Amino acid sequence: MGATVLEKQRHQLILDILDEHEFTSVRTLTEELNASEATIRRDLLKMARQGQLEKIRGGARALPQDHSSPRSHIAGSAFLASREKQPEAKRLIARRAVELCEDGESIIINGGSSTYMMGEFLAQRELSILTNSFVLAQELAETSNNQITLPGGELYRRQGIILSAYEQDTIPHYSAARMFMGTPGVGEMGVTESDPLLITSEKKLRRQAEQLIVLADSSKLGVRSKFIFCSLEEVDVLITDNNADRRLLKKLEKRGVQIEVVQLS
Repeated sequence: MGATVLEKQRHQLILDILDEHEFTSVRTLTEELNASEATIRRDLLKMARQGQLEKIRGGARALPQDHSSPRSHIAGSAFLASREKQPEAKRLIARRAVELCEDGESIIINGGSSTYMMGEFLAQRELSILTNSFVLAQELAETSNNQITLPGGELYRRQGIILSAYEQDTIPHYSAARMFMGTPGVGEMGVTESDPLLITSEKKLRRQAEQLIVLADSSKLGVRSKFIFCSLEEVDVLITDNNADRRLLKKLEKRGVQIEVVQLS
């Protein structure tokens, strides 16, 4: 049963990626979906036989759409693919993150698949939330009574976030008790990020919060990305799961990071 669900998820993500780009390569899909080339090739062959896409040399092409009923996605392929990785760990980490919040306080939630999962547990809370995650803001607006604030800026559909190129937007006027953020990797060098534009936006958000809480499942620990967002000394709390490398966690604790570990079944 589990393998069937995973296959269906991959097929949907492949269609979402083709909806954005019309063409995608096998190599791109293996990276986006964290799957082997053999698995992706089988997926494309099966989907082509079912009439869902056109299989071409080295990849796949989207079929012509009926423009009278176009598909609409607020979140892009990068966000959708990331959401399917380590879902159990991310959900438990998100639940623990929300448990750290007190009703009535103001918080900041950065865009990302781990922080997006906080939405389920924020549904019954009453907080003031500033987020640059368009998909999270939409979910909370539909499911909760939280006060939601979005920064002005441009929607980056691929990541499902809003980035502002302006210094004078709503962010400098917001004061928060905590900021919650995900990350591609955490190590002794600090918390990393994949894009300098994201760092600029996230640092603006960070300046408005008293405490920084990083959500990172065990697969992110010890992983380096291209850019450093902040040093470990700037991190107050790291929430991870019990598959994390204990030696690395001890090193992080020695640098002043409070470690919260959720237990996977």
